[in-house]
Amino acid sequence: MFNTVLFLGINFPVCFMRKIIHLLNLFLLFGSGMLNSGILLARVSLDDAAKQAGRSKQRQVLGAKTVRIDGKQVHIIRVLTSDGRVQHLKVDAESGRILGNSGKY
Repeated sequence: MFNTVLFLGINFPVCFMRKIIHLLNLFLLFGSGMLNSGILLARVSLDDAAKQAGRSKQRQVLGAKTVRIDGKQVHIIRVLTSDGRVQHLKVDAESGRILGNSGKY
């Protein structure tokens, strides 16, 4: 027979409980990065987004903040271009994809 673990008055196979514990650990580790569909998404921190924007030799990072646009978190990175213009880069906080640059935020 299988080795079982008594949980909530029900005997579960040990291998099943290991999988449940593993999934709970993933949820606790990644927290809000898990969607209802069960897919883990990579989150991009504000600091990482600012570093990525500053890697270009033609831009200097002046500031950064995170805002909500249409229900999604977006990092706004304020940069100074080589020709002296200030731009605001919009970076998707979930994927890290640059959504474009625009006016003030």
